Order: sequence, then C-alpha cells, then structure tokens
Amino acid sequence: MYAENAADNDWYTTATLESHTSTVWSIDFDAEGERLVSCSDDKTLKFWRAYHPGNEEGIYTPDNETVWKCVCTISGEHSRAVYDVAWCKKTGLIATACGDDAIRIFKEDANSKKNEPTFSLMTSEDKAHLQDVNAVKWNPSEEGQLISCSDDGTIKLWKFLE
Repeated sequence: MYAENAADNDWYTTATLESHTSTVWSIDFDAEGERLVSCSDDKTLKFWRAYHPGNEEGIYTPDNETVWKCVCTISGEHSRAVYDVAWCKKTGLIATACGDDAIRIFKEDANSKKNEPTFSLMTSEDKAHLQDVNAVKWNPSEEGQLISCSDDGTIKLWKFLE
C-alpha cells in the first residue's frame, strides 16, 4: 500500500501484505474499501481487513497508520493458479479467473464474522474458456453481468443469476 506525501509530492509505502507463498496476480477492494481480496499462483484467495488507529478490536497500528490483516484464506477450490479476482460492488459476489480454464463465483456466508469471514463457492463454470482465463470484471452498472478474457483469444460476457 502506498500513500502520497503532500510535502514533497512523493509516494511512500504504508503497508506490505504478506501471506501468499507465490506470485500475487491480482487484488480488488470491496465496495467500502475496508477489505480486499488477493489471488495468487499458490491457488488461494486471501481476504484482508483494514484496522484503523483506535480500532475496537485493539489491533496495534504502528505510527498511527492503518494495518491490514489476513482474515480468511480460501484454498482447495482452484486446481491451478488464480490469475484474477473481482469483487462485485453491487452484490458482494467474488469472481475468479483461473489457469484451469474455469470461472468461479464465491459469496460471503450470511453468518460470517467481521474478523473471521467465511465464503462459499456458489458456482464453477469449469470450461468457461478453452484455455487459461486471464481476467474477470463485474459490470458496475448491470447487476450480475461478468466479463472474462482468455488465452484462447476470446472475451465472453456472462450473466450470473443468484
């Protein structure tokens, strides 16, 4: 994480998030900007939460800077690298683009806890493309519409109905 130093118009690191064991390919914030999800070559999704100075949980925030903690890991759902992740700002659904040619959709469980969230796999489109799926993005204005692209040279539009 970086912030701009207003005094000299320069950027400085405010946080380094470490938990993945291999290349991190993509990240995305939730609608409020208080959580983020990352995906990796290690076949996992990691969910991170911001803890601000004076937080009710009592998490230490050195130098009065926000601290990001990994609060959930999803593993075992992807058989190859996860290249992209998209957190829908309208529905809260999370889509992943994977090296196994699949797109997966996850949803936060209704009884999920703030500091220990849980997510469930809603669906998996196992042959979404003929080759690796490289990216997924939710349409910001049409609920449930997802776009994906692949090594197979195609771009596909999807409609996810819950």
